[in-house]
Amino acid sequence: MNPPPNLNHLARLYRWMELASFGPSLQQCRCSFLAELRTCRRALALGDGDGRFIARLLRDNPTVEIDAVDASPAMLQALLRRAGADADRVRIHCADARLWQPPAPDDAPPYDLVIAHFFLDFLTTEEVQALAARLRGSVSPSAVWVVSEFAVPAGWFGRLVARPVVWGLYHAFGILTGLAVRQLPDHPAALRESGFTLRQRRSWLRGLLVSELWSAGQPHLANAQLSAREMCGANAITDAQSAVTPSSL
Repeated sequence: MNPPPNLNHLARLYRWMELASFGPSLQQCRCSFLAELRTCRRALALGDGDGRFIARLLRDNPTVEIDAVDASPAMLQALLRRAGADADRVRIHCADARLWQPPAPDDAPPYDLVIAHFFLDFLTTEEVQALAARLRGSVSPSAVWVVSEFAVPAGWFGRLVARPVVWGLYHAFGILTGLAVRQLPDHPAALRESGFTLRQRRSWLRGLLVSELWSAGQPHLANAQLSAREMCGANAITDAQSAVTPSSL
């Protein structure tokens, strides 16, 4: 197993690096399913970086409590600073998520939300599958897993734009952080193999960015627990292409 990337020296620059590269698109992708997460009570956040999404979730959901796992102490401290007055609802765990063990079922209630925004791309497909399999026993039957990731869509845009962008990002992070992974994992196959079901999918920048909502329950059980409003979009995966203006790049 390769060591986790070292993002400590990027913690204070991360937001500005992101804005300079993709404008607000990554944060829009992270927050795409916030409305569906307002009733969650116990969340596990994997590698949430400097905590911008967690800060939004804490504001929008005044009852959620979050376990945040990250191998970077500097990123965890940035996360707590961003959480502000809500930091008392966040427990930080400085650990490699590939090795971190969730609490035993007898010691803590199950998670009803797992968060992985631009984190699974640091792992191999095998590592994603091992992580998902380990977490499967620590989530409730109605739990959801929200994923945001880069992707290489089919067609000319994928070949000529998305693939070179992803290649450049991997090599830049390899130089800056020591990241050893050099290709996107097949995280959908890994999550399905561990019993998670894809409910919704949205994309930005012609499919370069995707946000997905996965359910821990079987498809018929997951759909039975959705509200009437959610049911309208849950039986088919949505691919909502967002318009990109020059000011957002």
